[in-house]
Amino acid sequence: MNGNGPTVNGNSPPGNDRDVGYIQLEQEILQPLSGSGRVFAMPVTSWWSQLKTAGAAIYANRHYLQLYRRKHPERLAKPSGGGGDGCTIIPDVHINSTASVHHTAVLGPNVSIGPGVVVGAGVRIKESIVLANAIIEERSLVLHSIIGKNSRIGKWARVEGTATDPDPNKPFAKMDNLPLFSTEGKLNPSITILGCSVSVSAETVLLNSVVLPNKELSRSIKNEIIL
Repeated sequence: MNGNGPTVNGNSPPGNDRDVGYIQLEQEILQPLSGSGRVFAMPVTSWWSQLKTAGAAIYANRHYLQLYRRKHPERLAKPSGGGGDGCTIIPDVHINSTASVHHTAVLGPNVSIGPGVVVGAGVRIKESIVLANAIIEERSLVLHSIIGKNSRIGKWARVEGTATDPDPNKPFAKMDNLPLFSTEGKLNPSITILGCSVSVSAETVLLNSVVLPNKELSRSIKNEIIL
């Protein structure tokens, strides 16, 4: 790329009928180079996944935790409250050493808890990622969601998304990576995402929604994007 827009092998910008700042890697870079002897591949025999959507991050988190179990089991919380974590653990779960988790909380399967996170009494978290310094208050529920840094979930709140896993019966299945909206203009069901510093009031329900940073939610929300 240069100041006048992207180029291929020093030639003029590709004729993709789009803005000169737009480029398609597969069609406009890899295909022209494929017969030049300058493209190489590295075969991968282990699991891998594309991360094109936030839903894919939850799926990848599950496999990353499985990798921990095989290669670095010391990084995982021990089941049934062992290892000083105190809470009930359903493997696989990673809890940062600086996080505080109440002994009555239930975490897992497939949960990652970041540094400085506070998880209150009776909290249930499953198939989710909780990022640094988030606070999950008492008796709240978090399912299939990503909780952003410095966010707060109020007491008895429910934050839930929809799983977007590939078909387990297909040996080479992959994430569909659906766009945010369907052809009818409706929000496609996916995980729930809270940006950083989002506050969710007590006793509210957040379902299949995306919330941008620094928002305060005082009502229940379903299938919405909060800008």
